[in-house]
Parts: sequence; structure tokens; C-alpha cells
Amino acid sequence: MKKQQGFTLIELMIVVAIIAILAAIAIPQYNDYTARAQMSEAYTLAAGLKTPVAEAFAQDAGAASCAVPTGSVATGKYVDSVVADGGASPCKITATMKSAGVNKKIEGKKVELSFVPATGAWSCTSDAPAEVKPKACA
Repeated sequence: MKKQQGFTLIELMIVVAIIAILAAIAIPQYNDYTARAQMSEAYTLAAGLKTPVAEAFAQDAGAASCAVPTGSVATGKYVDSVVADGGASPCKITATMKSAGVNKKIEGKKVELSFVPATGAWSCTSDAPAEVKPKACA
């Protein structure tokens, strides 16, 4: 009787089927993970302006206090722009994602931080899908 060497065709087909099932589950999760990582850049850039804006309001509380300070980082690898709405109350800092070179789920999406000078409270909103929205944003 000969000694069996290698795998049978059915064993190889089972392994390929298992790998296909795992890939079918993993690829969508990976896409959400990369979108969430890219979206975190928008929150980080906007959140970096919290201290300068709050300090500006503490000093003069004028409409000019709600502005992106000169020299601040206003763009990133995935973020197209970070702007502040200087004429509004509450003060709103908006980070907008790029429309190309980012995950399809977050193209052109926004993260908006709002500051109410009377209470000193910050809040965050985003129009991104719930599965990729920054955890700090409602």
C-alpha cells in the first residue's frame, strides 16, 4: 500500500471556500475601518482649534474671535479645508473631507464643532454615515 502524499481536491476546495467566506466578511469591515481612520483626521484638525477659539472668546468675545488662527493647519491628507464661521453664534468650525482620494463613504462629508461662548460648551455633529462617524460626534 502506498503512502498518501499531499491533499485531495476536496480538501483544497474546502480551504478555498473557508478563505472566501472570511474575505467576504473582512473586506467590508476593513473599508469601514479605513473610512473611520480618514474621518478622524477631520475631527482632529477641527478639535485642534478648540483652545485658540475659546481663548479668543475669553479675551474679547467678539465676532472676530471665531476664526481660524493664522498659521493653523487647515488642510490634511484627507481633509480639504477647515473653516470657522466668524459671524455666527454659536461659533462653528467645519472640517470638510476631500472629494477624491478618500473612502467613498466620506467624500465631501463634514465634521462641525460648535462653541457656545455663554456656556463654554463644545458640541460635535457630522453628516457622515453612523458606522464611520467620529465617536465624539452625535
